[in-house]
Parts: sequence; structure tokens; C-alpha cells
Amino acid sequence: MSLSNPHSSTPVSLAAATAQALARHAAHSFGLMGNGNAHLIDNLTQAGVRYTAVRHEAATVAAADAYTRVSGDIAIATTTYGAGFTNTLTALAEAAQARTPMLVVVGDAPSGGPRPWDVDEEMLSAAVGVRLFTLGVAGVDETVDRAVRYALRMRRPVVLGLPYDLVTAAVVPQDPGSSAASVGASTSPSAPLTEIDLTDPAVLAELSVSVAADPQPVASPAPAPTAMMPGAIVSTSTIPAPHRIEAAAEALLGAKRPLIIAGHGAHLAGAATELGALAAQLGALTATTALAREIFPEANYDLGITGGFGQPEAMAVVQQADVVLVVGASLNQFTMRFGELFGEGTTVLRVDTEQVAAPKTVHPVTHQLLQGGAVETLRAIADALGDAQVRSEEATTAAWRDTVAGLEPGGALRSRFAGSSEFCADGLLDPRGVAARIGELLPEDRHVTSDGGHFIGWANMYWQVAAPERMIMVGTAYQTIGLGFCTVPGVAAAAPESTVVLSTGDGGGLMALADLETAIRTARSQVIVVWNDSAYSAEVHLYGEMGLDKGPMLIPTVNFAGVASALGATGVVVESLADLEALREWTASGAAGTILLDCRVSGSVVADYQREVQRVNGLDVPAE
Repeated sequence: MSLSNPHSSTPVSLAAATAQALARHAAHSFGLMGNGNAHLIDNLTQAGVRYTAVRHEAATVAAADAYTRVSGDIAIATTTYGAGFTNTLTALAEAAQARTPMLVVVGDAPSGGPRPWDVDEEMLSAAVGVRLFTLGVAGVDETVDRAVRYALRMRRPVVLGLPYDLVTAAVVPQDPGSSAASVGASTSPSAPLTEIDLTDPAVLAELSVSVAADPQPVASPAPAPTAMMPGAIVSTSTIPAPHRIEAAAEALLGAKRPLIIAGHGAHLAGAATELGALAAQLGALTATTALAREIFPEANYDLGITGGFGQPEAMAVVQQADVVLVVGASLNQFTMRFGELFGEGTTVLRVDTEQVAAPKTVHPVTHQLLQGGAVETLRAIADALGDAQVRSEEATTAAWRDTVAGLEPGGALRSRFAGSSEFCADGLLDPRGVAARIGELLPEDRHVTSDGGHFIGWANMYWQVAAPERMIMVGTAYQTIGLGFCTVPGVAAAAPESTVVLSTGDGGGLMALADLETAIRTARSQVIVVWNDSAYSAEVHLYGEMGLDKGPMLIPTVNFAGVASALGATGVVVESLADLEALREWTASGAAGTILLDCRVSGSVVADYQREVQRVNGLDVPAE
């Protein structure tokens, strides 16, 4: 029964009403059942929302996070109250930092007051930058719709609390003439959001922008598409003031070595077409952050990932650029190579929806912010450039990107060093050679999800992906490890026909071991790569090199292959490159089920990005 039908005499419980309201916005949920959400889960499935069970509460949020990053659709995570909710906090903080909208529906303290096992969920949510909406027997549709609007506008998760004593209580029927009943159908992620909610801080911020002198409002948009871009989030946009667009166009027209860098925000905005067109118009080289790989249509002019994951010779070319247009990239310390990405005197034109500060740089640069939506701003720049030749008619030299050598397949700007031999001095495998060989053997149709840890560079450096949403890293925004296995059910649900490829370490793998079972159970086709170097290597390569005792940084060698086999997967201990033939055979036989590669790699190899971390901390460690 719909709450908007007040003529039915059948009482509807708060759990049922909440499930019906949620079902209008999300098609998939990830949960762990407990006292506080058992009735909700039962009603979610009755409302047509698919449900995937996980084994640790952190996985409810991490799986929903991964689902949205891959599919572009908002998802539901659900746990019980108290300990169930507190177990989500690390994954919830990651989702907040990564700007992933989701609906986290949890049991909450009774309306009469907390019990010893309850916590202040509103305060805990606020501590990680998340807003809580408390549900009650009145206004369920309105509360859920407001929460969804907030999540989409702010690109943040929201928490909805279900008071324990009200879960089975009958809700107050909705008056069909009320505002909640009238807007319920218009608040889906793919529809324009027309109601003004003055309790929403995001709305208040937008109203402030609308009366500012600088940003120009975008004209009324065409009807919204029926689905978001993969990984994309609906939001409103502005165009920078005309004089700022003109200044940017003038700088780009005068550039001798133009470069465009696209970040995750450009992907979320669906700006691939505009990026490609502007790069062609300018004759610019291109590059991306790790989460925007393959966004540019002309890969032959792309320098790849910027920052510590970047190819060294390609990063030297980035330093030569005189004007760099950066679209939707945060330019954090890792992307910026701790300030060394841009050369002296570079003009950096920054397109972002927020008032971002200039990046920290070693060399002096000029930073110009173009605050506005990526698509709209790129179109405005292209229009300002007009049909005029980017280079003067008298010029006889070719565009910079046509003069740069080494961009051909296997060229100097493409090749990656994979180690001088199969084994390191300690007799264990060089992880670079392992990563390169795995990259050659993986199924072509794949989605890669990476845990956090020192090994994070190997997948980004040696494995190709076909589109930005096919490479996700849940954990890096909050600098956490242990969410790798937790993301698999989300990726598998969002892309059921694709092979899920998980890259994780032994430390993070042990932390998330409860959801290895979930990963094996939910993925139709999956490759799990465990970089097993018997250590927390990021700490070894930093604090160990500082002289701290390495004992607490070491892990006894764990047989992940044996554990995976016990749970129904194919477990393979990889002690030589020849052992990776098991992956080739698995792929050739149909790539069905899960194969776990327990790669016994050397901890002596330091990733390039980790060497940058060492240098910025005053360490000069000889190369292995």
C-alpha cells in the first residue's frame, strides 16, 4: 500500500512505509540484519528492493559506496543500532570524504530515550561529516525525500534513524494534498529537483550563490536523462562570469604547450565529450587523475595518470606545460607529487564547482579559478575560442602534442619498468613483474576495485581499464585499509556481467577477512590478487626507514589461498611467474567463480609514489 493512498484501512508500519519510500529512490540494498533493522529488511524485499547480505557492518556502507561509484545509482546500506552503527563509521567517513551519496538506514534508540547499548547517532554521524534524519510515524515520505535530495545535492551519504520502539508502529496516513505527497515522484536521482527545502544547507548555499555577482546561472536544462552517468551524481551548476571565461580563453590561445588534466569530478559531470573536443581544438596533450582514467577519447595524446602513479618520463612532460586546464581534480598532494607536478611559471586554470584553494607547489605558478560546472564551463571556453585558429595563421610549427615523442604504444612515455629480474635479492617475487604479467592475463571486460596500502600503485601502474568507473579505490579518500573485500558485492551487483578484480594486501585482507565469504558468494566472475609481503609495507618504507622498530609492522605469512579454497574459491599460491598460468587457464575456461592469487612478493621494492613520500619526509633511500 502506498502512503499517498489514505483511503485504505490497512495500517502500515513505519518499517513498511520507510521501505516503500526508499524503493522509489534505490533498487539495491546491502545489509547485516539485527534487532534494529530486521523489519526494514523484510519490507525492503517486499517493496522490490534487491538485498545483499554482508558479514561485517562496514561492508554495508563500502558495498553501497562501490555500487554507486560503478553504476551511478544511489544505494541503501542498513545495519542495526548501537554496535551495528558504530561498526560502519570508517566506511561512512570514507564515503563522506569521497563524496558518494547513499542512504544509510539504521536502527536507533527508542523514542523514549536511549538504552545502555545505544549511541548518539546524530553526533557520531556529524563527526564524520554526515547528516542524520530521524524517521517517525508522521511524514515518512517527506523525510526520505528530503534525505535523498540532500544526499544528491551535497554528494554525501545520509543516515536515516529508525527508533526501535516505532518500527512496527502504524504510520499516520499521508494527506494527498500535502507537499510530501505531491513531490514524492519527482525526487528520483534522474529527475530535476524542483521543491525548495529551506532546511537543506545545500539549498541555502545555492541560494547564496544565485544572488552573488560573479557566477552566472545556467539556463533551464533540458529534461534529465533516465539514468546518471556511471558514477555520476545529479547536481546544479553555474557558469563563471564572462570576463573569467574570456581570460581563460586568452591564456589557452596564447599557450605554446597546453595541457588538460581531468579528475574524478569531470567524470561525474559527464564531461568526456567536451574535454575531448577542447583538447582537439587546442592541440593539447591530456592527462588524468587515477579516478578519471580513459576519460579522453584520443588516448594517443594522453600522458596517463598524473602524480605518484604516473610514468616518470610522462611526468617530466607535464612539467613542461605552460598553460594547464584542470577540470574536476582536487590536486591533492599525491596528484601534485608533493608540489613538483607543474613547472615554474605555469598558468593553472582550475574548473571546479567549489571555491577551492590553489594547490601547493614547489615552483611559483599562476592559479585562476573558474567556479562552475564542468560541462557548462568547457562549452563556454570553447565558444570563447570560437572558430579562430588556436595558433596564428603565420605559424608553421605543429601543435605541441604532435611534436612530443614516445606516445606510441611501447614508447618512452608509455613503458613501465617491471623489474630487472623475476625475483628480488630475498628470493621473493618482484611485485612489478607480477603486476605486469597479471595485467596481460586478466579478462578484458573487468572492473577493478582496490583496497588501500603500499601495493595500491601496482594496479594503477600496470593494469589498464576501459573507463573511469571501471577503477575504484574505496579507502583512499579517508586513508584507510581493510575495505577491499567489502567493496566486491557492490561492484558485482552494479556490473554483474563483468569480472571483478580486487587488489588487496595481506594487512587489509586480514582486517576484512569476514567478507571474503561475501566476495566469493556474490561475484559471478572474480580475480582476487593479494599482495602478500608479510608486512604493513607503507609503514615499513617510511617509519622503518626512520629507524623505528619494524617488529610491529610485520605480519606472519598467511595462506590466503588456503582460506579462499576453504570458502569455495580456487586458491593459488604464486611463488613464480609460471604459477600465474593458473590465471590464464581460469580465464580461458570461462572465468567463472573466484580465483584468488596469493602472491608472495618481496617487501624490498618501493613504489614510485612511496619514494615521493620518503623524500618529502627527508629520507633518501637507495633504489633496490
